[in-house]
This record gives sequence, structure tokens and C-alpha cells, in this order.
Amino acid sequence: MFSSTIQVSVFVFVTALIGFLTYLSCRGQNRNAQNQNREFFLAGGGLAWYFIAGSITLTNLSTDQLVGMNGNQMALLSLWEFSAVVGLFVLAKVFLPVYYKFKCTTTTELLERRYNDKHIRAVISVLFFAGSALIFCPAVIYSGSLFMQSMFNVELPLMYIAVIFVVVGALYAIFGGLRAVAVSDTYSGVLLLTMAVIVLILALQAIDYNFDGIPQERLTLIGDNDSPIPWHTLLTGMIFIQMFYWGTNQVITQRAMAAPSLKEAQKGVFAAAGIRLLIVPAIIVIPGIVSYKLFGDIGDSAYGKIVATVLPDWLSGVFAAAMAAAVLTTFNSNLNSATALYVCDIHESYVNKTPNVPKLSGYVTVLLCLISLALIPVYQQADSIINLVQKLYGLLSMPILSVFIVGLLFRNVHAFAAIGAVTFGVSFYAFVSFEASPFYAPFGLHYIHLMFATLIGCVSFALIVNRVIFRQKAEFSMALNSDSPFEEEGSVENQSTLKNKNA
Repeated sequence: MFSSTIQVSVFVFVTALIGFLTYLSCRGQNRNAQNQNREFFLAGGGLAWYFIAGSITLTNLSTDQLVGMNGNQMALLSLWEFSAVVGLFVLAKVFLPVYYKFKCTTTTELLERRYNDKHIRAVISVLFFAGSALIFCPAVIYSGSLFMQSMFNVELPLMYIAVIFVVVGALYAIFGGLRAVAVSDTYSGVLLLTMAVIVLILALQAIDYNFDGIPQERLTLIGDNDSPIPWHTLLTGMIFIQMFYWGTNQVITQRAMAAPSLKEAQKGVFAAAGIRLLIVPAIIVIPGIVSYKLFGDIGDSAYGKIVATVLPDWLSGVFAAAMAAAVLTTFNSNLNSATALYVCDIHESYVNKTPNVPKLSGYVTVLLCLISLALIPVYQQADSIINLVQKLYGLLSMPILSVFIVGLLFRNVHAFAAIGAVTFGVSFYAFVSFEASPFYAPFGLHYIHLMFATLIGCVSFALIVNRVIFRQKAEFSMALNSDSPFEEEGSVENQSTLKNKNA
């Protein structure tokens, strides 16, 4: 009883301290700013590089990563993190210059500029919104609740813990906006990374740094055809998955678009890449491998079990606070980004051009919270939470990425050709990658290969339909070049034409 009291007391104290420090950093924000979208969703363009690095790191690194990847109990899953470094460099050097050039609030705003059509912006926003509502939000709440249940060994129903997370996360998102999310991410990130490294060291000490007895397939970085990441997938879909996630995904890029300058944003992204290369791979696989040696194949319970075993009571309370903060920041990051997509891309375009942004965001946030809670029983049935999330997001990632690729590399492509490609891609991927599909067995390809095939199919579909149906010949044009016609399409005159066209 005494040890539990220590754990809970330390947990409450550290959690409250993070909240208080976040309040001190954000209390001067102007919620009545003339540009409410920029203030609420981009922190007024005032995030320093270290807040960007911290927010990007912790938005991605949460219980769905620590619990899910350690739950596989094999080194192979670290390849997700090593390849993510490439995605971050693509974000910094390819996508960010364009986002800053056009002062985008959402990544999808870039599509409206390129295709001269607001409808394609809305379609992609709906897909991103669905990804946050149906995949990421419920997954992180479920995995976080499972971790707390395992670590504290409590008999409290999982749904009760989930409700607590959802309520607190919603308060951050509603009352703090992106500034509060990014600042709390950074404070929590420093704490979480420190504690995760301590767990890593103590876990290795628990087995005297001896991996004897662990099957070779759990230690190798070269996956065979039956592994979660076969080696050959690194040559096909993996790089494009990372390009999508780090370069076009609103949840990540929103932080990088909130700096006062492009240079400051790039510094933050490069710092996040350094953290992901040097620290993250070890902390998301080695504790799981150690738990396999100590406890056997216990799946997604592995990380909570090893933490509870190696940490002293008072330190486990600190770690629980760090993990709770990671859950909250990842959750409210998704809430804030999904809300930005709805408000900026859908509501302001089709419902009301000048809404009360904080109030409207609150309504959307509540809806997302209810959906997340409703889907938790679905995620409880998954064999591996991280593999399920990656596979489900394949439905959206490659079709969405194809629209960005076509838009950035070609001129004179009709928006509805690109929208048709998205519909084709979602249907194709669902058809060939899920076991319920009659075509699942004949193809027999890993889902990462299927994601690459989906991307190629979507790009080809868009260009063919553009030529055959809309009688337009796509012209290759590197939109990222400074002398590209893309600049002309983003000029004041063309923006005026665009507004008149979409009115």
C-alpha cells in the first residue's frame, strides 16, 4: 500500500508540474488575435526550434510506439525509426520551403493552390480527419490506458482510464491550442526520453547485457518474408510511407509550420531527426526484447511489465507521469490538427467563412473524443496495435501522397482526376491487403509492397484519367523550383482568380 501511495503521489505531482509549466509558457497568448486560425493552429507563428523538435518527437513517440513496437519484442521494428530520418529530411528540404512560401495553415492548402480547386483540399482533409478520428486517436488512448493498467497492476476497467485521458487531453486542445500542445510536448518529451533511456539501461542490467537464449529472428535487422518488415520492403513502400507521414501529414507538419521563419523550422526538424536517429530506435525495441527473455512472448503487455519490474516505486511514478503526458500530447496533437483541417478546409469553405474558431474547435474536439472512446473495444481485439495502425493507415497514406506528388510534379492536371485517383487507391488497397478480400491470397504481397503498388497505381490513374476523360495533357513541372510556374499560380493575381472561381 505504501509503495502504491508513493507511485501515485509522484505521478500526480509530476503531471501537475508539467501542466503548470505549460500554463506559465502559454499564459500570454492572444486568443483574441485578428488571425484566429494562425494563433490557435500555428501558435501565432512563434514556436522556437526546440519547441518544434520537442513537439514533433513526442507527437510521434507515445504509447502506441513504445507499447506497440516493444510489444513485437524484436529489433526489426527499429527500421521504422531509422527510415523516419529520411522522411524528416524530406520535410525540411522539400516540403517546408513550399509551405512557408505560401504561408499555409494546413498541408492541404497547398493542394488548393496547385490544382486551383477547393474541393480537392476538402477531400484530402476529410481523409486526414478520418485517420485521426478512426485510427490515431483511439489507438493512442487504448495503448496508453493499457500501459497504465499493466504498470500499476490495477483492476480499474480500461475504459475508465481511457475516459480520464480523453477528458484531460481535450482540455489541453480546447483551451491551449497548438502553443500549449507544443510546449507541453517539449517538457514531457525531455522527461519521457530521459526515463525511457533509464528503463533501457536498467532492462539491460536485468539480463547482465546478455542476449543468449533469445531467438536470432528477434535480434536481426534483416527481416525475412514472414517478418513484420521484410528487408525488400525498405526498397519499395517504406520510403514513401515516411515521406507521407513526415512531409504531408498535418499532425506532424503543423508543428514545423508554426515557426517564425523557414530556417527556424528546419532547425527544429533536423533536431528531431537527430533524436530519432540516436535515441528512439533503442528505446522502442530493446526493452521488449529483454522482456521476451524474462517473461516470454507477452505481446503488447511487454513494455508495461518490464517498466514495473526494473524501476523503483518512486521512479515508476515519474515514468508513469511521463507516459501519461506522452499519451495526452499525442492525443491532443491529433485533436488540434484534425480540428484545424475541419475549420480551415471544410467549415470556412462551405459553411461559414468567419467562425468563432475556439468555440467551433471545442465542438469538433468533443466529437473526436466520443469517437475515440467508442472505438477502443475494436483496438482491444488487435494482436499487435502498431501493425494494425500501420496497416489501416495504408488505406489513406498512399492515395493522399499520390495527390501531392502529382500536384507538385505536374501542371495542367484536373482536380477531379486526382480525386478519382484517391478513390481508386483506397478501394485498391482495401481490396488486396485485407484478409477478407477475395484477392488477398492470390497477391500474397506484404502490405508495405502493396502500399507502393497503390501509390504507383494512383499516380498512373490520375494522369490517364486526366488525359482520357478530361482531355488535358499533364506537363512535367518541378513545382519546388523557384522559377516554376507554381509561383505564378500562387501569385496575388491567381489567388484572386482562385477565390472567385471557388466562391
